[in-house]
Formats: sequence, structure tokens, C-alpha cells
Amino acid sequence: MTNEARDPLAGLDPFDLFDAEAERLDRYFPGLDAEGWDRPSRAAGWSVRDVLGHLAGEELYNHACLDDDIDGFTAMLRREGVDGGFDGFNEWCVRNRRGVPVEEVLQEWRRENGDTRERMRALGHDAPLPTFAGPYPAGLQAFHYASEYATHADDVGAPVTEDEAEERSWWRARVGAFVLAEQDSKAEVELTADGVRVHAYGASELLPAPVFVEATVGRLPEDHPLDRRLRDALRCLA
Repeated sequence: MTNEARDPLAGLDPFDLFDAEAERLDRYFPGLDAEGWDRPSRAAGWSVRDVLGHLAGEELYNHACLDDDIDGFTAMLRREGVDGGFDGFNEWCVRNRRGVPVEEVLQEWRRENGDTRERMRALGHDAPLPTFAGPYPAGLQAFHYASEYATHADDVGAPVTEDEAEERSWWRARVGAFVLAEQDSKAEVELTADGVRVHAYGASELLPAPVFVEATVGRLPEDHPLDRRLRDALRCLA
């Protein structure tokens, strides 16, 4: 059995991955014009500008975790009349920033996310990080953040070079395999040299890593032929 089969995350540095995806977005956003900001993203109902607003706004939660102030965060949501869980919070973050000049939102995101990444790296992989679900290792949380940033980078069309595409898809597949196991998903996943073999509800497929990744983050096109039961079982990072 390979190290990746035993531990899908073996040898990966979550803080480096998080930095790389944040830097990808930071290279991309400043080059957008008004038309580029208003263009629809792959995130349903959100423009490219809305994705930035979401990334900036969710730093309120990230910092609440780092500050061990989840109670203060939930109190803020109550004061603002935000309900609907994280979906409601995300929409509130986006809505509140639609009237703010985009350059201000970009600077907010750069400042707050840079602080988040620096503080998480300083904590280290195994340090417990307070979250809504309880204490969780900072390194594992950074894997979730890196995956989210990679997803949103793809949502807005941030470039990925040919040289990095294969390795990027593979680390994202490894994170997806870990999260499925962590969540006790009905899907059984095997990382192989030929792709990702998945099995659930009596259906099996050998998927290319990029297809598996798109399934885990809920971005497969509606007309993709993957069995609907497998598609639903694999969605774990969206």
C-alpha cells in the first residue's frame, strides 16, 4: 500500500498550498476591468466581484476562529439579522460589499487573508483551532481553505499553467479523498496511478483526477455522465 493510500495528505504542506492559491487570485484580480468583475462566475448566482466579496467577508469567521471568539462571531450575526447558517452568512458578506468600491474590497481581502495565512502557519499543523464544529487541527483547516481557494480560482477563471495543472489536480484529489473519509461518506475512494476509483450504492467508476475534484466541489456540469448517486456521494467540499 502506498503512503497516499494510507494517508492521502502525506507529504503535503497545507500552508504552502493555501499560500499558492491565494497568490494565484492576487495575481489575477488586479488585472480585471469593470466587465471582468461583472462577469458571471461558476459559483451559482455570483459574479467574479461577488466571489471576491465572499472571500473578503469570510475572513470575519476565519479571524473569529483564530481569536477563539466564536461566541462574538455568532453575536455579530444576530445583531446583523443574519440567519440561514453559512449560506446566509456568505450571502450577507457578498451583499454588503456590492456597494463598496472593488479596490477597497480587494485591499480588505488582501489584508485580512494575509493575516489569516500568517497566523495559521505560525500555529502549526497540529495546533487546535476553535471552529463552529469544535477544535480542529490548524493544518487540516488549512487544507480546507486551500481547496476552497482553488475552487474559487477556477470559478473566476484565474490561470493555471500547464506545468502545474496535473500536480494541482492531484493534491486536490488527495484532499477530497481525505475529506470523504473524514465525513464517513458512502463513497469508497481509491487513489491509483490511473486516476481515482470510486464506489457507492453499487456503482463504480475510475475517474480522472480533475473530474473527481470537480465532483467533490460540486462543479460538474449538469450533463456530465457520472452516475447521479456517485455525484451526490462525492460532493464534500461545497
